[in-house]
Amino acid sequence: MNRKSLLHIYLFIAFLFFSLSLQAEEYTFTVVIDAGHGGRDPGAIGATAKEKDINLAVALKLGNLIESKHSDVQVVYTRKRDVFVELDERANIANRNKANLFISIHANAVVRGARVTGTETFTLGLARSQENLEVAMRENSAILLEDDYLQKYEGFDPNSSESYIIFEFMQNKHMEQSIVFASEIQKSFAAIGRGDRGVKQAGLLVLRKTGMPSVLVELGFITNRGEEQYMKSAEGQNRLAKSLYMAFLKYKQYYDRRKGTLSQR
Repeated sequence: MNRKSLLHIYLFIAFLFFSLSLQAEEYTFTVVIDAGHGGRDPGAIGATAKEKDINLAVALKLGNLIESKHSDVQVVYTRKRDVFVELDERANIANRNKANLFISIHANAVVRGARVTGTETFTLGLARSQENLEVAMRENSAILLEDDYLQKYEGFDPNSSESYIIFEFMQNKHMEQSIVFASEIQKSFAAIGRGDRGVKQAGLLVLRKTGMPSVLVELGFITNRGEEQYMKSAEGQNRLAKSLYMAFLKYKQYYDRRKGTLSQR
């Protein structure tokens, strides 16, 4: 092989590495979108819809909105189809991708009170009310479908209120940013006329090991026929996804300002 051919090969390799490095630096922000439940775990079940299907539809629509408008943002999904993903693995996906934000999307349910309506967004913490504890118990019950869940979650029993005491002592360094984002979500929902049940805390296992600002969003109550039909419809899903996107946009602006301030110090 002559020198000219070798030079061409070296130039090609150099160009390839340069292109890959540019591609790696293209993304400055990574968001992980988690469609709650899935596969053998249907989540809450309404009269005509399953929570897992609503969660996935809204998650994909939100991701599409972000991808179409932000070339500097990488969107990672914990699932893009109807499959079961363990709670710890959802957090692991976010951590492996060094995510800047984690959004877990769910639909709410109550055993009693079919008239209950509204949206709420949770951050990690100790549930200060029985109602918040019930939400955490319902969401955490997904681990019962996992193999060796007692060993994996260190004996945690999602149906025992005593297990949730551990969350009182858990410190989350991203709590402030999580609350900022959660507040933007609730403002965005209120702007389109969705009932605002506020920002709350609960011992949610899916948020326990995430190493970034993280929230769990309850889009509405599938046990309420009106809200179920809204969340099931394409129009409702589009509006919910758009609201989440607007909250993401506000948070991304907050993140960029904060990053700029810190870099100037």
